[in-house]
Amino acid sequence: MENYLQLHMEKQQIDAISNLGLAHIGDGVYELLCRSYLCVKGGQTVKRLHKESVELVKAPTQAKFADKLLPHLTEEEAAYYRRGKNAHSHAAPKSATPQEYAKATGLETLFGALYLAGKTERLNELFHILMEP
Repeated sequence: MENYLQLHMEKQQIDAISNLGLAHIGDGVYELLCRSYLCVKGGQTVKRLHKESVELVKAPTQAKFADKLLPHLTEEEAAYYRRGKNAHSHAAPKSATPQEYAKATGLETLFGALYLAGKTERLNELFHILMEP
């Protein structure tokens, strides 16, 4: 039985998934990390948790985080980021520029690829870098 919480796909399998497919799973992984981070911080109302979650997952914030993360990426990780950044999505939100949306998609693609590869320790390392003041 497949354990969907701890996947260990081969690079070849991950590379067969479309850029936006990787961003799709990465979006969920990133949001779960953000929600977990906020809950662990504790002491907040549900309303406040929601507000802070929305702030962390919006494209302009993700774009800033992508810029912060780039110097820490391996060549393979940077390739996944570029793959997502260069994906042609036609659904950019009004709250983000096309450049911000592209960077956010790159970040989500990277997080999706790492998750599917089972590299949760590396995902956690990168997420900690994002959350550093």
